[in-house]
Amino acid sequence: MSTTVISRDGLGRVGGFGGVGCDVAVVGAGPYGLSAAARLRGVEGLSVRVFGEPMSFWAGMPAGMLLRSAWDACHIGFPSGELTLDAYRAECGERFGRPVPLDAFIDYGRWFARRAAPAVDTRRVGLVERLADGEFRLRLDDGETVRAGRVVIAAGIESFASRPAVFDELSPELVTHSSEHTDLSVFADRRVLVVGGGQSALESAALIHEAGGQVEVIARAEQLVWLRGGTIQRRLGRFKPLLYAQTDVGPAGLSRLVALPALFTSLPRELQNKLAYRAIRPAGARWLVDRLTDVPIHTGHTVTRAHASSGAVHLTLQDGTHCEADHIILGTGYKIDATQYPFLAPHLTANLKHTGGYPTLGPGMESSIPGLHFLGAPAARSHGPTMRFVSGSWHASTQLTNHLKKHARAR
Repeated sequence: MSTTVISRDGLGRVGGFGGVGCDVAVVGAGPYGLSAAARLRGVEGLSVRVFGEPMSFWAGMPAGMLLRSAWDACHIGFPSGELTLDAYRAECGERFGRPVPLDAFIDYGRWFARRAAPAVDTRRVGLVERLADGEFRLRLDDGETVRAGRVVIAAGIESFASRPAVFDELSPELVTHSSEHTDLSVFADRRVLVVGGGQSALESAALIHEAGGQVEVIARAEQLVWLRGGTIQRRLGRFKPLLYAQTDVGPAGLSRLVALPALFTSLPRELQNKLAYRAIRPAGARWLVDRLTDVPIHTGHTVTRAHASSGAVHLTLQDGTHCEADHIILGTGYKIDATQYPFLAPHLTANLKHTGGYPTLGPGMESSIPGLHFLGAPAARSHGPTMRFVSGSWHASTQLTNHLKKHARAR
């Protein structure tokens, strides 16, 4: 049976075809996808479909983790109102404090989905392609196709796990990325080396240690950076908003600047790069310090060789030091490259303008391919470092929605 869906606002010309159509298809149901859906619901006459399991990436993180961001920066989509973390806790009667536990945040995201995007389609998108008429076709994991006037990519960073080449020859049984674990207690009574000096590496090490594992950390930085845990902000009291934005990205002063993407991205690119690194450099939460007291942390070291022998992993560091473990966990972050999203058709990635994997985005988070938008970390080069955090969803979803409204008026 052929279904005809006509956009009443001119945002997408979806004609007759077999299957289901919509004006906007959102790929991904994490904080960015859900926030986009919540705001787009307010555009009259706009049909929106969201694809993906709500909060699936977050649900794949190790149990027991805590969010590094401050409470006020953990609201999805809106900095205040009826869909905040506070509203969820009050409505559901949940009891949890700060820092926010991972499991509580996942439940909050799913509550947000039920409230703001109740019709989320949990099927995965296997392919996104652009048709000759300028519309898009999405092929779902069960083979069904959906046609859309626009596509919003909010698929997160799962596809971008960074793995140093020195570990390429080792099997997954011996080396894994920190994003691949939901339960680190499996390493109880095992020798584990965690490579990295950021939050994911340090918190993974703490969880393994607390589970009874023999864990050590190898960090490239000469000295670890520990966040102050809001000490300065508390001292500022009511004057805090003068130096710190609610987004909670960056130190005093810089926090206010990066919270204004239009202003931040007007700076010379070289200065943007320096300030962005300062705002998001690898660091550990202050509440991890005591938990890592008994964990050996080796700073200023780089792994130059890794090989397997007798069921163990042997590492050689740049100073010639050798170390051995039963397993290596790479807390080495993510390298953003939008062309590596596996569901984007080759003709899209080939024609997507980008710099080092970051797509070039204009107003409304729209890429060089008309009708194709990117939210979240891939938008960081065009809209600033807040795009790497949950609080960036406030700006991204607002920009997207305003752009589509403006486009509708122009039509």
